[in-house]
Amino acid sequence: MTGRLVIAGLGPGAETLITPEVTQALADASDIVGYIPYVARIAPRPGLTLHPSDNRVEIDRARHALTMASDGRQVVVVSSGDPGVFAMAAAVFEAVENGPAAWRDLDIQVLPGITAMLAAAARAGAPLGHDFCAINLSDNLKPWPLIERRLRLAAEGDFAMAFYNPRSTSRPAGFARALEVLTACCGDDRPVIFARAVSTPEERISVVPLPQCRPEMADMRTVVIVGSSTTRVIARAGVPLVYTPRKVGP
Repeated sequence: MTGRLVIAGLGPGAETLITPEVTQALADASDIVGYIPYVARIAPRPGLTLHPSDNRVEIDRARHALTMASDGRQVVVVSSGDPGVFAMAAAVFEAVENGPAAWRDLDIQVLPGITAMLAAAARAGAPLGHDFCAINLSDNLKPWPLIERRLRLAAEGDFAMAFYNPRSTSRPAGFARALEVLTACCGDDRPVIFARAVSTPEERISVVPLPQCRPEMADMRTVVIVGSSTTRVIARAGVPLVYTPRKVGP
């Protein structure tokens, strides 16, 4: 049997948001590789081996998956959201580039998924309706000064911004600093969306003006979306609707 490696996105949480293409790949798999909570979303079955691992061993995980595919296994590497957005697809290709030449000839496919950013935006309305950027606020793999520089430039460019991994118990200060930078650069009360655990029973959405944002409003299960200067809020009962018009200027 010829081996295959699929890098698949499981979406933001709800089973209904997993694409049919990914569902079929999971059904065909002999081995599932991924971060512990993502692998836990896959139901065990005869003929399937689950390989959960810690979040900080991405390259080792990728090499393990590539080795099994080289041995003829049908391997799926799972990520939440989309595997190409702050997830495992980049790690797999980094391993391919620096690994045995034979890995370059493997059947490797990336299957997209619905990102937490897009799921959160859909819940709130259309805050990413015009130009936007996504920034991972974790400084595990890049230095904080680079993160802060990108925050400032994105604010100066008047992008809407989506933040992944805003605040963890081990690094609570980063998001506080990010809010300080945004408040200083933006100087207005543009809306900020805190979208936690979107599409799961723990989902919580809140919309807060930038000057009223507090670091404790976010955790690692929260996607934070900051509007641009043109982003609008439509008040209504419950959570308001937030959108960024597609037209800029008169």
